[in-house]
Amino acid sequence: METYALALSYAIPGFVVLVIIESIAARLIGRKVNNGMDTISSLSSGMTNTLKSLMGLSIVILSYDWMASNWAIFDIKSSLWLYILAFIGIDFASYWSHRFNHVVNVFWNRHIVHHSSEEFNLACALRQSISGIVEVYFFLYIPMAILGIPTEVVAIVAPLHLFAQFWYHTRLIGKMGFLEHIIVTPSHHRVHHAINKEYIDKNLAAIFIVWDKMFGTFQEELEDVPPVYGTLKPVKTWNPVVINFMHLWQLIKDAWRAESWWDKARIWFMPTGWRPDDVKKKYPVEIVTDVYNRPKYDSKASAALLTWSWFQLLFHLGLMYYALISFGNFDYMYIMAYMVFLFISIFAYTSLMDGHMMALFFEGLKMISGLGLIYLMDGWYGLNEVIAGTNLIIISYLIASFVATVYFLFLERKPRLQASV
Repeated sequence: METYALALSYAIPGFVVLVIIESIAARLIGRKVNNGMDTISSLSSGMTNTLKSLMGLSIVILSYDWMASNWAIFDIKSSLWLYILAFIGIDFASYWSHRFNHVVNVFWNRHIVHHSSEEFNLACALRQSISGIVEVYFFLYIPMAILGIPTEVVAIVAPLHLFAQFWYHTRLIGKMGFLEHIIVTPSHHRVHHAINKEYIDKNLAAIFIVWDKMFGTFQEELEDVPPVYGTLKPVKTWNPVVINFMHLWQLIKDAWRAESWWDKARIWFMPTGWRPDDVKKKYPVEIVTDVYNRPKYDSKASAALLTWSWFQLLFHLGLMYYALISFGNFDYMYIMAYMVFLFISIFAYTSLMDGHMMALFFEGLKMISGLGLIYLMDGWYGLNEVIAGTNLIIISYLIASFVATVYFLFLERKPRLQASV
């Protein structure tokens, strides 16, 4: 885990820089590809995914290490071939796990956050799931285990394969000639993120577009069909934690409300979006039918709240980066407490971005837990020894953040909303 934390400490600043470069480039050519609140939500989602990975919040049914140790038939000597086969094997598994996530109701909950942005840019690439607690796709790695690809090779290739999927989340790069026939390009992935009927559930590959062409899920981006992004059931929130579990919560409610026991059982494994007829009639949900006239989510945030939200994002990116580079310096329980604190804090400020009253509760919880950690650790995880005065800064921040939440919820937002009615 320390190795993974180190890799992220290099990757995350690179991702942020590229997001900034894309935004500047878009402005220079007169195109709007970012929405402030949406970008903050996307980067915050990336943080939650990083926190989940560092906390090891996953249940493995059958580990790859065990499969490779017990089922390997071949012994490939060439290290180059091991890495090539590992990359291809991971990409093949990624295609099928991605496809299952799109077409099976319960598995869509593992993936909805990645499609939840109504924009398409490099920031939305960082909308990664925290809801895939149980690793259900172990069987897709059986061919690699039989080939005898060592766990150490997979551990190196897997993050590289994931990071290689970042660059094509952009509207600024057009079609790329002969590469369109080999790899996933921005054009291909714009199709994948679109909710147009021509594009839905297409181009599921991660790196090699040949899987879509082999298995019948390929769709070229059409000049007369501009992609519209988001989900057919709009999420209508900036809170990435809520987005991660909202589809699961809907399934639980629908299963409970269904009159038929057969419907209660099968709803989980039906095609994504399927609901029992009696439940659909009694409890309708909003579904986008006209993608070209769909209003995007707007929480009516003021310029002051947008500025404060940017500050919150940057402050927490700094706290998380310090956690990454200090991961091996503290006991497991203290690191877990740090991660939980950041989860609570992200939940708090993204709830405030929505103008939701639960932001007040989580800000209070954040302030209490943060002050408690400073007391228990005799400072903020040794940061005061690196930067003098940090303890006072963080204490001041915790108090100021709670006061700001009260201000935006009660003194700034409510009168403004009343005036707009």
